[in-house]
Amino acid sequence: MSASLLVRGYEVVIGFETHAQLSTRSKIFSGASTQFGAEPNTQACAVDLALPGSLPVINRGAVERAIRFGVAVGATIAPMSIFARKNYFYPDLPKGYQISQYEIPVVQGGRMSFFVDAQPMAINLTRAHLEEDAGKSLHEDFHGMSGIDLNRAGTPLLEIVTEPELRSSRQAVEYAKALHTLVVWLGICDGNMQEGSFRCDANVSVRRPGEPFGTRREIKNLNSFRFLQQAIDFEVNWQIDQIEDGYEIQQATVLFDPDTGETRMMRTKEDAHDYRYFPDPDLPPLVIASAWVDEVKSAMPELPGALAARFQSEQGLPAYDAAMMTASRATAEYYQAAAAACGQPKLVANWVMGEISKRLNAEGGDIARAPVGPATLAVMIGRIQDGTISNNAARQVFEALWCGEGSDVDSIIESRGLRQMNDSGALEAILDEVMAANAKSVEDFRAGKEKAFGALVGQAMKATKGKANPAQVNELLRRKLVGA
Repeated sequence: MSASLLVRGYEVVIGFETHAQLSTRSKIFSGASTQFGAEPNTQACAVDLALPGSLPVINRGAVERAIRFGVAVGATIAPMSIFARKNYFYPDLPKGYQISQYEIPVVQGGRMSFFVDAQPMAINLTRAHLEEDAGKSLHEDFHGMSGIDLNRAGTPLLEIVTEPELRSSRQAVEYAKALHTLVVWLGICDGNMQEGSFRCDANVSVRRPGEPFGTRREIKNLNSFRFLQQAIDFEVNWQIDQIEDGYEIQQATVLFDPDTGETRMMRTKEDAHDYRYFPDPDLPPLVIASAWVDEVKSAMPELPGALAARFQSEQGLPAYDAAMMTASRATAEYYQAAAAACGQPKLVANWVMGEISKRLNAEGGDIARAPVGPATLAVMIGRIQDGTISNNAARQVFEALWCGEGSDVDSIIESRGLRQMNDSGALEAILDEVMAANAKSVEDFRAGKEKAFGALVGQAMKATKGKANPAQVNELLRRKLVGA
C-alpha cells in the first residue's frame, strides 16, 4: 500500500456496483417498451406490475448482452443460473419484490484493466447478474406529494460488481470510465448517464493499514464521474472524522447532494438475508448452451484492449497512448483515419490527447463531431512534417479550423502568413545580424556558457517573427558559432 494513497493515515477501501441498462427495445420480462422520455406510466404492462395471472418471460436479447459482457471481461458464463425474488417494500416497486439473481449469477468473475496517471491497473470482478429496474419516485411539482412513474419498472439491467480492491476516488473514477467505455463499445448499453442508463454505487470504508475492513456505507446512484469523485472524497473524510471523534460507522445507504457536495444517509443498509431471497417460482432456471456462448464470441467486435495492443505492436504507440486512443469507438475511428492519412500515428495521438481532448472537455463535445476532422488534422500534421509550418504556427492553424475561421489548412497558412522560412541563404544573413547585435552572448557561448545559445536562438526567432524553422536555426547558428 503506497503511503501516497493514504488519507490522513487511513487506507480507503472501495467496491463498486454498476447498473448498466441494457440496450434492448423491450423489458427484461415483458414486451413493454424501454424507450426513454415517454409520458409517465404509459410503458408499464400487466407483467411489469405483477397483476394476477401475468407471467414473466425472459428477454433473449438481455441474456445475449450479458454473455457478451462476460466474454469481454474473461468471465465464466454460468451454464445454468437462477432468477430470484429480492423482497423489499418501496413505493416505486409495484410487485413488492425485484426479480434479480443471487446465488448463481449469469456472469461469474472476470477482470477489468484501466490506467491511473498513465500507470496500468486491473480490478477483479465478482459477478454480473441480470435484474429488472424499479420505477421512479418523483418529488417535484406535486404540491408537497410524490408521484410514481412506473415506465422504468422492468427495464433490463446488468449489475456489475467488483471486489473491494480500489484504494482511491481517482482509481474509482478511472475504473468507472473504463467500464463505461466497454459497455458502450460492446453495444450493450448506450451509456447515457443523464438518463440513468449507467449508474454507479460506491461501497466506501476506511481502515488503518493492515487492520480488517471497516464498516462500509453505500453511495447510491452516482450519474457523473465528477460527482463520483466528489462523493467518495467527502464520504472518506466524513468517516475518518467520525472515527477520530470516537463514533462507530453504521452500515447505511447514502445519497450524494451535488449542491452541497455532501453525502447524507437515506436508510440503514440491509444485508442479503433481509431481502429474503428465494428462487422465483414463475421463472425456470436460465440455461445457456456452450454453442450460444461460441456464437456470441464469434460476433464480438475487436475489444479496446486488443485494439490498443495492436496500436502498440503495429504503430509503435506507448501503452498509455494506445489506451487513450481506444477510450471510445469514436476516438479509435478518428485516430485510425488520421494516422492512416498522414502516416504519423504518434503525432496524431499527441494532438488527440492534447488540443482536441482539451477543447472537447471544455465544450462537452464528441470527437465524432469535432470541428477539425481526421482528414484535416492529417493535412495539418503533414505540413508540420514537411517544414511548411512550425508547431507554434500549427496551433494557430488549429485554432482557426476549430473556430470555423477557415476549413482549408493551406489557405489559412497563406492568409495568415504562417509559412515557415526555409531559405537557408536568407536565414544565414539574419543570423549574421543577430550575432553582430548580440556580441556579448556570442562571447559567452564561446566561453562555454550554453545558456547563451538559447538566448541567441530566441533573438533569431524574434527577428524572423517566429517563421524560421527552429531546427534549421539551431543547426546553422551552432555551425556559425563553432566554425567562426
